[in-house]
Amino acid sequence: MKLVLLSGGSGKRLWPLSNDSRSKQFLKVLESPTGEPESMVQRVWRQLEEAGMTGSSYLATGRSQVESIQSQLGSEVPIIVEPERRDTFPAIALTAAYLYSMAGVSPDETVAILPVDPYVEASFFDTVVQLEQTMEESGANLALMGVVPEHASEKYGYIIPTTAEAGTSGYLQVSHFQEKPDRVQAEGLISKGALWNCGVFAFRLGYLLDILQRKGLPLNYEELQKQYKLLASISFDYEVVEKEENIVVQPYAGFWKDLGTWNTLTEEMSSNLVGKGVVTADSEGTCLINELDIPITVIGAKDLIIAASPDGILVTHKAESPRIKEVLKSYEQRPMFEERRWGHYKVIDYVKYDEGNEVLTKRIFIEEGKNISYQLHRKRSEIWTFVSGEASIVINEKMHNVKAGDVVRIPEGTKHAILALTDVEFIEVQTGSELVEEDNIRITLDWKDIALQQFIS
Repeated sequence: MKLVLLSGGSGKRLWPLSNDSRSKQFLKVLESPTGEPESMVQRVWRQLEEAGMTGSSYLATGRSQVESIQSQLGSEVPIIVEPERRDTFPAIALTAAYLYSMAGVSPDETVAILPVDPYVEASFFDTVVQLEQTMEESGANLALMGVVPEHASEKYGYIIPTTAEAGTSGYLQVSHFQEKPDRVQAEGLISKGALWNCGVFAFRLGYLLDILQRKGLPLNYEELQKQYKLLASISFDYEVVEKEENIVVQPYAGFWKDLGTWNTLTEEMSSNLVGKGVVTADSEGTCLINELDIPITVIGAKDLIIAASPDGILVTHKAESPRIKEVLKSYEQRPMFEERRWGHYKVIDYVKYDEGNEVLTKRIFIEEGKNISYQLHRKRSEIWTFVSGEASIVINEKMHNVKAGDVVRIPEGTKHAILALTDVEFIEVQTGSELVEEDNIRITLDWKDIALQQFIS
């Protein structure tokens, strides 16, 4: 059995900590068993490790999230990369092509799909594993996992089983689905044995490969990547699940929670204060999450969420926090904080002058032993001022060592890279006509290949 965790999302619901490059699953606001800050993706991967399942697990994600995943889980984690953000059907189709043509997985193998950010207990993964047996026993084309509801919620979709008796492993035949009913409807559905749809399902790989063939799509991963932009942006539920008649559902009666909004996320935080600041004792039910270097003080304010990052500041009543996506619908801004495979950076300042020249100032942190790729820029120059630590840099095939207090100038068109000999921090000031990611012209990623350049030239 292969497990695939879908890692997507645009990052609007947990703004300002999340953005287009750092979605909710990467926010380190939870706490690990050792008391360290932990993100949702780190938590679920740890749980898979504890269950002995990481050896058969993959993460499917867009290009913008690859470096965040590698930073938090390590560079060896198996990742299936989407060339652009679409929806769950294209993502799962590409995953199927990868498993078949790149990983050599048999069409008879069971594949389970689950979100990357379920907040669950260990027994959840026991039920995920059970889906393989459910597929074999039921002969179904799809096996879903449904959470036994704790209450009549309007936030979730529902899976409604038929009145047929449960199979030997407890599975039920699926009658139909209901998307986010009102409370009265939800109570009626629960009385009929309906389950919350938690987005977990399984199928035999060959089942999806047959669907791709019927649609005239290639089964080769690289070919499907080339045609990816031609695929309809549609959910797997609409394109496959709701058209399939032979479906069963495996009930799960343990703890499960969707931490998709500020009010649900803060319910599972071990402290009401993260970062620099003060929340007075009479500020009952209030949470402060501060990623800025300036303190925030909250006095006598109840049931609020205050979240601050380089991307902005949010102040909201907990009950109203789900409105953030609607309020920010037309708001566009470059990400002011990004996590990369080598460390992270914060944008300190950005100015675009009337004559068209742009200036961007970043505070960059690189972890010891990691490097930024050997690259050049056509439309900007850079100045690096080192604040702490020691590093090796390569400028046009020549290597130099730098330390705190050193300043390095990198004109347009200059090939350059940096390796952190210790944890290193520096201020980067970019100046140019267009300061965009597309102007990062990468020559090579591996530092060993960079070092070879000075001997080859």
